[in-house]
Amino acid sequence: MSSIKRNRLLGMVAGAAVLTTLTQCFTNKQNEGERLYAQHCANCHMDDGSGLRNLIPPLAKADYLVSHRDDLACIIQHGQQGEIVVNGVTYNHVMPGAEHLNKGQITNILNYIQTNFGNSNERFTIQEVEKQLDKCRHLLE
Repeated sequence: MSSIKRNRLLGMVAGAAVLTTLTQCFTNKQNEGERLYAQHCANCHMDDGSGLRNLIPPLAKADYLVSHRDDLACIIQHGQQGEIVVNGVTYNHVMPGAEHLNKGQITNILNYIQTNFGNSNERFTIQEVEKQLDKCRHLLE
């Protein structure tokens, strides 16, 4: 085999390996929001985002997601207590925070919620989530 053919073959093999690796990375990240939602949110908000009767508010078609967009990252990380109104129904149940989640994980959860359960809301950027988290961190200090 000539050195040109061998170099070309090695280049093709290396390119295929890189492409396979990149494809697997993006595929794993593609469903991260769904996986994180199932792990951290679905127990209370249900797999379909419907909530739990008059105890836990729905995320499905929830007006709260739009009217409180600027608070959502902080709510996920630090939790929430007190009365809230979602789709005209008042809820007053403590939501625990997920302090251990990082800004990327929170962004993925929010984008999953924003684009599922009948929601077609604007997606979050990681920069937007970071800004929200910085703002609420200062309020908590």
